Amino acid sequence: MTSREGQDGEKSSPLAAVVDVVVRTLVDHPEAVKVTESVRRGMTVIELSTAPGDMGKIIGRQGRTAAALRTLVALTGERHGVRAQLDIRD
Repeated sequence: MTSREGQDGEKSSPLAAVVDVVVRTLVDHPEAVKVTESVRRGMTVIELSTAPGDMGKIIGRQGRTAAALRTLVALTGERHGVRAQLDIRD
């Protein structure tokens, strides 16, 4: 499992990096953003957790922001030859 938490010099996949950069620009508490990556049943799963007060910003109105993030992850994964999905954890 790879984790991208801040600028700790740790390598991460392009999928985790894209989610990390986009989400940190959306939230009020970017230091609380945690993006982890794992592989389940041949699919890359990106798990995102944020501060409780920022969850609404990630989900967006009628879930539009969350849907856009999931689409971004799927397309980035496709571009890199992997199946990928985004799980948003509270």
